[in-house]
Amino acid sequence: MSSAAGTVIVVGGGVIGAACAHFLRRAGRSVTVLDQGGFGSGCSHANCGLVCPSHVLPLAAPGAVRAGLQALLKPNGPLSIRPRFDPSLWSWLYHFARRCNERDMLEAGRAIQALLNSSRSLYEQIIAEEHLDCEWETRGLLFVLASRLGMEHYAETDRLMSNEFGVGAKRFDGDAVAGLEPALKPGLAGGFLYERDAHLRPDRLLASWRQALAARGVVVREGCKVRGIVRERGRARAVVTEQGELTADAFVFATGALTPRWAGQLGCRIPIQPGKGYSITMPRPARCPSIPLIFDEHRVAATPMRSGYRLGSTMEFAGYDTSLNRRRLELLKEAARHYLHEPTCEPVEEEWYGWRPMTYDGKPIIDRSPRLSNVLIAAGHNMLGLSMAPATGKLVAELLEGQVPHK
Repeated sequence: MSSAAGTVIVVGGGVIGAACAHFLRRAGRSVTVLDQGGFGSGCSHANCGLVCPSHVLPLAAPGAVRAGLQALLKPNGPLSIRPRFDPSLWSWLYHFARRCNERDMLEAGRAIQALLNSSRSLYEQIIAEEHLDCEWETRGLLFVLASRLGMEHYAETDRLMSNEFGVGAKRFDGDAVAGLEPALKPGLAGGFLYERDAHLRPDRLLASWRQALAARGVVVREGCKVRGIVRERGRARAVVTEQGELTADAFVFATGALTPRWAGQLGCRIPIQPGKGYSITMPRPARCPSIPLIFDEHRVAATPMRSGYRLGSTMEFAGYDTSLNRRRLELLKEAARHYLHEPTCEPVEEEWYGWRPMTYDGKPIIDRSPRLSNVLIAAGHNMLGLSMAPATGKLVAELLEGQVPHK
């Protein structure tokens, strides 16, 4: 039975928490969002802003283990794993390796695609209805390859995505890719353009969305760290915070990479590892790209935004380390120099890192807690939290309302 008049506490004020609050409020719930820091200040703050239905394939794919080992051996490789005693990381890597086969890759890809396609459509509706000022643009996403070998390797990936998922790209060989995007240097091998992809500025999305949520009556409490769950007869009655107990009829944990810390109280294994990503935000250079770019062989993205320009990516498994690794930041600049006439621009406005909530199969965790019937988990979106947020929020509301999930 629907309990639309009930109260819900959403723990986590990132883009997933914002989307959950949006759809729960539309369902008639009274919603409070709690965040231990500031709303939108975590991994949602300064990512590359890509909304990409082209990203249907998980990282766990045939050849990923070999490619990962090769990347680890390179001092400037896009992947870094800090050596340490961490059984949870070793278990995660083992399960990741087991899923690096075509059958598991395609199965995960179908689940990922459903969320991506739904979110892509929902973003346009939400932005229009709520008048969100987030620099939304629909210019597509261009994968750029420097080498002929890289071009042909990516062509195989594109064929697989087209055949299995109906997601195909326009191919541009040689200097045709620089003709499409003049910010690119000549002499590159080519690129693949996914025309349905979009992008936005994440911090402005969250700031604008917060205003829209407040206008609809959603309460946001920042600096409110949740320390525990008060359980009663197989349900959660309240969460314990530094500001006292807060009661509700239902709870959603949208706590990203921090979700494993709740595994004991939620009653389930939560196989999420924090995969640290980096970004540098700058003013737009004179020869700024007009299309978001991914330099696939270097695993670096360049996003042009109306109010700025951002380089981002790399993957560092360093646990919950809070330091800013300057070497990882320099790798972003070094990669961009291979491709762009003007890879950077001064002054640097922000250097940033965020913990991506990485699952070993690439699929997010969106389900009820097995121990607490009125608690849902919405986490583990890997590098696609921004791209999957609206569909996740809608699915969470449907699960709480007992509705059939949308397609």
